[in-house]
Amino acid sequence: MAKSGKELDGQSVAAFTVLKRAVELDSESRYQQALVCYQEGIDLLMQVLRGTKDDTKKCHLRKQITGYMDRAEIVKKYLDQEKEDGKYHKQIKIEENATGFSYESLFQKYLNETVTEVWIQDPYIRQNHQLYNFLRFCEMLIKKPCKVKTIHLLTSLDVGSGKQQQSSGLQEIKESLQNYGVLLELEYSSSVHDREIRFNNGWMIKIGRGLDYFKKPQVQVLIMLNLKRLKPVCQALLYGNSGSQESKCWT
Repeated sequence: MAKSGKELDGQSVAAFTVLKRAVELDSESRYQQALVCYQEGIDLLMQVLRGTKDDTKKCHLRKQITGYMDRAEIVKKYLDQEKEDGKYHKQIKIEENATGFSYESLFQKYLNETVTEVWIQDPYIRQNHQLYNFLRFCEMLIKKPCKVKTIHLLTSLDVGSGKQQQSSGLQEIKESLQNYGVLLELEYSSSVHDREIRFNNGWMIKIGRGLDYFKKPQVQVLIMLNLKRLKPVCQALLYGNSGSQESKCWT
């Protein structure tokens, strides 16, 4: 079914809005995000081209699409080279019983004012101390310089006696974050196994133990839980990669 002129105009505006964002990100050397925006914008512009009848307009659109495709290909080659050179990889080994590895000390270097969305995949956000770890991580995300607006958590559902505790605990965290203008999106999966954290500035962090790399406290005293940097940790390996592919364009 052919699209009306009004529909095409709206699609054209959307395409150039995304492409404008791509150029801005490109100029800021945020190539990973720029590439995603280029790809989305080009796809939208191709749809406009297919619905355009006027030959002159079609010729103009083809030239614009070619220009954006050429630039996107240059950005892609640059990213491929960066990944091959290992520029976007960092590995940190955490020894058993080491201290000084709070969330702030590990993650702040990957966070800046461009981070607005975070994905956390961790199958074990269930028990009280795991829920508290997640809360503390979220608190870190909403502090400056971050401007986080959305946090996605993918975890497994506790099917045992702790189901209600997990559900109510995450709901309380969700409601608490809403007071700061942050949306917490919860998703459960029985097949989730890997643990990773992704920021929409391109960094992907992998920790073998997920957020639960602190040793479980022997005494449940919350004031002590605040001193994460002084708590001993279990042996873990943190692997950072900023060459990961996002699934959408961030505007």
